[in-house]
Amino acid sequence: MRKLGYFQGKIIISSHQLAYVLARITLGLNFLLHGLVRIPKLEKFASGLASGFEGTLMPLALAEAFAYVLPFLEFLIGLLILAGYKTKHVLAAAAVLIMLLIFGSALKEDWGAVATQMLYALFIFFLLIYLEYNLLALDTKSKKKIDGFTTKR
Repeated sequence: MRKLGYFQGKIIISSHQLAYVLARITLGLNFLLHGLVRIPKLEKFASGLASGFEGTLMPLALAEAFAYVLPFLEFLIGLLILAGYKTKHVLAAAAVLIMLLIFGSALKEDWGAVATQMLYALFIFFLLIYLEYNLLALDTKSKKKIDGFTTKR
């Protein structure tokens, strides 16, 4: 993992690192705010989402249960991405969540939503591919010395 560089007492950050941090923060804000605005109106959100599955193969009880959990997952994933905590694992969790959303949208034949969710999937894919540029994250400080050796946690 690349680190911040220093030149004449100034912090040097590469354009790759800057792009990665800005992209990570953007995705984190997106997830966080999706959850944040839905939590206060959870019951209305859950019933609205579940009703969209009437006439599909998805049992309404399962759709409603998922709808009650979804805003909290979005909020937590967003918060962890913003903080850069366990970035690789949280991005993988975000990808799984997007896969579930694609599954549901496809059952409803909502191809516009599927297309949007595919863009999220690509965004997450690129963040995972270029994880080496992760910076200004809790991950980048998670090293521990054991018997003189530095290890990643």
